[in-house]
Amino acid sequence: MSAFNAIGEDREVDRDEFTPGIEPQPTWCPGCGDFGVLKALKGAMAEVGRSPEETLVCTGIGCSGKLNSYFDSYGFHTIHGRVLPVARAAKLANDGLEVVAAGGDGDGYGIGGNHFVHTARENHDMTYIVFNNEIFGLTKGQTSPTSPKGHKSKTQPGGSAKNPLRPLSLSLTAGSSYVARTAAVNPNQAKEILVEAMEHDGFAHIDFLTQCPTWNKDARQYVPYIDVQESDDYDFDVTDRREAQEMMYETEDALNEDKVLTGRYFVDEDRPSYQEEKQAIGEMPDEPLAERYMDDEYDWDAERSYDLLDRHT
Repeated sequence: MSAFNAIGEDREVDRDEFTPGIEPQPTWCPGCGDFGVLKALKGAMAEVGRSPEETLVCTGIGCSGKLNSYFDSYGFHTIHGRVLPVARAAKLANDGLEVVAAGGDGDGYGIGGNHFVHTARENHDMTYIVFNNEIFGLTKGQTSPTSPKGHKSKTQPGGSAKNPLRPLSLSLTAGSSYVARTAAVNPNQAKEILVEAMEHDGFAHIDFLTQCPTWNKDARQYVPYIDVQESDDYDFDVTDRREAQEMMYETEDALNEDKVLTGRYFVDEDRPSYQEEKQAIGEMPDEPLAERYMDDEYDWDAERSYDLLDRHT
């Protein structure tokens, strides 16, 4: 039995368990897409069967960083761009946790872009939700990595001279083993994709389109949307990297032409996660490392492969 006795508990979980007992008043603006992420995540977590005690939500800085204030589970509010290193460490220490990382497009694709690339490359077993509203919202409307070319903002008053970053294509190239895009205006699809992402063994990246009616009034509200799995106009194999890459490129072009495509784009169920790779070469124990810290009788001296040096004076 795990020292963390809530982990692995087999019981019915209700979505309302993830609503704080004293619910704080959200400071997201009316009409913000972040409400859709919160709703979808509560529903998905209950469907997966994870309790609040089995769940850790790590967030970055920005409007998205408030997610774990309104979602009742373990939470860690990190500094700007550093949500993934914290989430990775938590998952490596306690593999039984359901770890969800969340951040905005500026936090994840800009300031934390290096961590995004290498977390995907290593295929850490977690779900990464990027709230993509094509703007820096909390800091009042600056151009972000996903802002379309020509978009005018406080930092680019003449219009952005740069093409937007392609998050789906970048994710696939970096090595994510599950890549999807959904939107806050499509709550049913969003919940289904979140369930799949959490059940996936490996790094699952979700580009979550979240409208910002306050600081990005020129942006699309991501409606109407087209589900690429439901539409007869799109036919590709999500397990084929080349076909997925072509569909992602078309999706990213379409968004800049006021056409919103969403759905699952790439799924690799055969690739081992980082944890499994480390265990296979004997560099990570099968039992959660965190349990050792709960064991008062654990012999830490036997674990060391070096002798401690005397303190330098």
